[in-house]
Amino acid sequence: MGDLAQQPLLEKAPTTHAALLAWVEEVAELTQPDRIHWVDGSVEENTRLADELVAAGTLTRLNQELFPNSFAAFSDPADVARVEEQTFICSEKERDAGFTNNWMAPAEMKQKLRGLFAGSMRGRTMYVIPFVMGHLDAEDPKFGVEITDSSYVVASMRIMARIGTDVLNRITETNAFFVPALHSLGAPLEAGQADVPWPCNPDKWIVHFPEERSIWSFGSGYGGNALLGKKCYALRIASVIARDEGWLAEHMLILKLTSPEQKTYYVSAAFPSACGKTNLALLDPTIEGWKVETLGDDITWMRFGKEGELRAVNPEAGLFGVAPGTGWGTNPNAMRAIAKGNSIFTNVALTDDGGVWWEGMTEEVPAHLTDWQGNSWTPDSDKPAAHPNSRFCTPIDQIDMLAEEYNNPAALAPGAVVVVG
Repeated sequence: MGDLAQQPLLEKAPTTHAALLAWVEEVAELTQPDRIHWVDGSVEENTRLADELVAAGTLTRLNQELFPNSFAAFSDPADVARVEEQTFICSEKERDAGFTNNWMAPAEMKQKLRGLFAGSMRGRTMYVIPFVMGHLDAEDPKFGVEITDSSYVVASMRIMARIGTDVLNRITETNAFFVPALHSLGAPLEAGQADVPWPCNPDKWIVHFPEERSIWSFGSGYGGNALLGKKCYALRIASVIARDEGWLAEHMLILKLTSPEQKTYYVSAAFPSACGKTNLALLDPTIEGWKVETLGDDITWMRFGKEGELRAVNPEAGLFGVAPGTGWGTNPNAMRAIAKGNSIFTNVALTDDGGVWWEGMTEEVPAHLTDWQGNSWTPDSDKPAAHPNSRFCTPIDQIDMLAEEYNNPAALAPGAVVVVG
């Protein structure tokens, strides 16, 4: 096991949290990584990982004048979206999985997954990412720890959640419960074997165990399949925790509206996928005198406050948006946030001057691009330049119209909840 055999795990770990140490040791024994790295979330760490990803061909560094500190990634063509048919809710009772979800008995699924994960990190680094969904200073912070063998996941999780040393210290100091989220690309390396820019496995599984509050993801390095704080935790596992604790985890945006009379309204709204939820969350008002600010574009946690009022918070720290259709004409607030940099783009097209482009980004289509699969592209090409599910991953605090209440650990009270089906 490389470093593990020479340096006992418990001597290297920057925590004394017994349950966390036991789980990390258990995963290391199962997956057999060459090294273990506890993620601290620092700028220096992120720079080092980004440089390594560029050297490996996983990331392409963009023109720093156009998109500062930003990168483009290009996935394996077989790893471009969520794999709904391989996403399972393995509750103890099948009926608790819900009629729209896949189910397998937990013991049967665990046996299958242990076989897949056995040795799956051999030749790679195992990263331990402490994270918190919502605010670290919230009254009831919700912690997680993701173990992954993908440094692309580490870099992306740094944008999408609050991660690192401060989170780990709080978990340790309070002996906090955490959601264990295990991820592997499923692409072990034998001695001397050359790696590929986007390792993955044809056999993909995204599995949730609601009763034990755990997540296992195997085979995919892409998006919500691998960034386990997002849909897997913040929506699926959180919805079960919320049910048991008396609150809600919902697929909803949060808006702050201020009238010409300076009266404030908070609105949380749910919409079907691919109908413009992010565009609405980042709305530029056209009605004179009204001001619109955002608190979140995707997931909302709601609970009742001490006075019986409904309160809402966005548990995420970034935007993970579908790129095509997001443009200066449809969502200028998103584009202004993206233009500030510090972003990771996946499966978009590259411009000849070192920038990125996707369908709908600008009214004028570039005369030449390199498409998401590395091919020369012109407007006469018969395929889109960017994959239809290409993404931008951008820090939420770069949004100019972000409401100051976003930074309030106590959340806010929405005046209306809108559900459109």
